[in-house]
Amino acid sequence: MLIIEAKNDNLDAVNEFVDAFLEAHDCPMKTQMQIDLCVEEVFVNIASYAYGDETGDAEIHISEEDGVVTLTFIDAGTPYDPLKKADPDTTLSAQERQIGGLGIFLVKKTMDAVGYRYEDGKNVLTMCKKIK
Repeated sequence: MLIIEAKNDNLDAVNEFVDAFLEAHDCPMKTQMQIDLCVEEVFVNIASYAYGDETGDAEIHISEEDGVVTLTFIDAGTPYDPLKKADPDTTLSAQERQIGGLGIFLVKKTMDAVGYRYEDGKNVLTMCKKIK
């Protein structure tokens, strides 16, 4: 588990924490890069939006069972379920699309499972990806 101040400057530390775990579990490089992209999206969203003008922590848990890695991000920021946001219409041109939403859409398409719950005053986002 890693508890770290949710600010963009800490993204490298988050990536190092996740990558060390993935490398220790023989995660293929392609899968590691996909997970890293999703970790960046989720962490940057927490750092940018969860606490408004204040600062707070992000808690990151990672585990592996039966070849599946589970990452859980927990923050005590404003309640927000990113999975409720409608997927962007990717058939539209970039100029026609609404701003935002591509990152979580990418996470949903890249990971094998993504879930959200609000529990004990905290946002809990869980992502799973098969690595073996």
